[in-house]
Amino acid sequence: MSETILVTAAELSQLVKSEPVILIDTRPPAIYAAGHLPNAVNVHDIFTYLATSTPEGLAAMRDKFAAIFGSAGLSGRETAVVYEQSMDTGFGQSCRGYVLLTYLGYPKAKILHGGYAAWTAAGLPTTREASTPIAKRFPLSSERMGILLDLQGMKAAVASPAIVKLDTRDVDEWIGESSSPYGKDFCPRKGRIPGAVWIEWYRMMKPTPAGPMFKSRDEILAECATVGITPNTPVVLYCFKGARASNTLVALKEGGIKDLMLYLGSWNEWSRDLSLPIETGLPYNRAAAE
Repeated sequence: MSETILVTAAELSQLVKSEPVILIDTRPPAIYAAGHLPNAVNVHDIFTYLATSTPEGLAAMRDKFAAIFGSAGLSGRETAVVYEQSMDTGFGQSCRGYVLLTYLGYPKAKILHGGYAAWTAAGLPTTREASTPIAKRFPLSSERMGILLDLQGMKAAVASPAIVKLDTRDVDEWIGESSSPYGKDFCPRKGRIPGAVWIEWYRMMKPTPAGPMFKSRDEILAECATVGITPNTPVVLYCFKGARASNTLVALKEGGIKDLMLYLGSWNEWSRDLSLPIETGLPYNRAAAE
């Protein structure tokens, strides 16, 4: 297998036979119980956890997920393969799992491309039997923590015209009609982080018979070019809480974009600090004024 983040259903079916693999199912517990990959461990907290990027918030997140992933059986020897229902139904939660594992320094993390839908489309086995993982000591490391940007780092990015701030939220959030996927008024403010450009996260995927999959490298680069992103452009991604932005980060990484960081606190954190600037109104009004 090549060194890539994404693993196909066929590749995964062979991988589990040849080396230690821990499968991480990020879906809600009820959906997991109705059917999942054999021996998969359910970790829905990957999606639901609302992180803050203060030093205290990041420390709490590291402790929480090091414990969760250790309980799932990850010691550093096993390959972690994260999956969701399909690439567009879980708001990027499998990719958020990959980013969290990377941030914690886990050496071998991958994503099942196409998720559970692709696995079942390939006719591969599923089960309703809950797994019973053997807890391990998770190898927490600070070596790759640079994949996440904290609040202070995001402020610096906003002040730097050399860094592209990529908003990946749904269109109603981008134009300021809604504050979040949890409801229009879930956050105190609607709008955008100043200077951001926009690629809605769905645009990095296209339909296939096995469900939505990421576009090809050239197609991803073509999408990036529409907002001035080249393979050498520094990019900071955000959405509401870092899940959809994680999906886009994986796409950009697969497309060959070299300098990528994720602002995990995203709009949920930025909008709640009333001292921080935001852009409001329709984005094309800003463009017309420039």
